[in-house]
Amino acid sequence: MLKGKHIILGITGSIAAYKAAYLLRLLIKRGAEVQVVMTPSGKEFITPVTLSSLSGKPVVSEFFTANTGEWHSHVDLGLWADALLIAPATAATIGKMANGIADNMLVTTYLSCKAPVFVAPAMDLDMYAHASTQRNLDMLRSYGNHIIEPATGELASHLTGKGRMEEPEKIVEILDRFFEISKPLSGKKVLITAGPTYEKIDPVRFIGNYSSG
Repeated sequence: MLKGKHIILGITGSIAAYKAAYLLRLLIKRGAEVQVVMTPSGKEFITPVTLSSLSGKPVVSEFFTANTGEWHSHVDLGLWADALLIAPATAATIGKMANGIADNMLVTTYLSCKAPVFVAPAMDLDMYAHASTQRNLDMLRSYGNHIIEPATGELASHLTGKGRMEEPEKIVEILDRFFEISKPLSGKKVLITAGPTYEKIDPVRFIGNYSSG
């Protein structure tokens, strides 16, 4: 169901950013066209060159290209997308999204996006469990965003708990299922008739209509 879909993959400054390369590869294999948008801190964990090589598109991370001054239109990106997927999503980015703090290209694109938004949190267990993080996630849900719950396991801090970004295969399955369900006629059988139709009243009489030809 992802074939031909336009997906914006947002990557933020989390150690889980290494999973974004696998996620991007899976999306491409499913036939999606992917545009990567990174926060400045995201580039500290995985390079734009790696992601650009996988996606076949230049990575967008700033409002303007440094050498040419070319402007990257967050409005055009928002209109282009069939879905915006932010994976990994740090506590900082989630807070900015919840409160409309558009100080980077990714959050600005999010605020301009008319497509469904999927957020895959990634952080330490105490950060994830903090009341402010949970409040921000609830706010995103209230906006209609889809939160992909993090998994439980060993974290970068070597602690064990809930906060690991969901595995790329699972995230792709969630997106695939969303687009499958979104098709209103998916799984339906449609009967098309040509010519007049007749509805029986009794063994002798019926109600009919003229054929349109």
